[in-house]
Amino acid sequence: MEPITLTTERLVLRPHTPGDAAEVHAACQDPEIQRWISVPVPYEPAHAEEYVTQSVPAGWREDTAYNFAVRLGADGPLVATLAVHRTGAHTHEIGYWTVAGHRGRGYMTEALRAAVRWAFTEAGVVRLVWRAGVGNDGSRAVAERAGFLIEGVQRAGMEHGGALLDCWAGALLPSDLGLPSRLPYEPAVSGAA
Repeated sequence: MEPITLTTERLVLRPHTPGDAAEVHAACQDPEIQRWISVPVPYEPAHAEEYVTQSVPAGWREDTAYNFAVRLGADGPLVATLAVHRTGAHTHEIGYWTVAGHRGRGYMTEALRAAVRWAFTEAGVVRLVWRAGVGNDGSRAVAERAGFLIEGVQRAGMEHGGALLDCWAGALLPSDLGLPSRLPYEPAVSGAA
């Protein structure tokens, strides 16, 4: 897929570029990001360089992952990172983190809403999954504000720091936002065997 830039009232979401490496590196020093996101610890400058110069372009080129730098305006600071990854023929997973100094201002909810709308209308996604470690209340609140329905807890549902952790899982469908889907959805009928 060709890389794309999305804009909201306050934000610009664009693919990471090599110039983002220093800000990504600085953000990933945050103990809360390291606590909840599977990033190398310690997070070295080389990790950020590899991410912005190799992983991000490869994901777009191979149509497997769409990573966005979320900036406060076109030339503003990096406030978050958001990614949509293909996990199956009809399922993608979305993940995100917010830079410590920019939490609590609604940036991630605003960015997430723009990204999911794009994923459903332009990228052909039919089901978006969100997962976060049980206890990551901030991530869960953002997902719920963006419309994700929490479906439950997956035991040993994610790997982090060499261990399997329980995680919350939620999903969002195009119909949840009043959008058409490229595949029909036939929900279960209550009481059906």
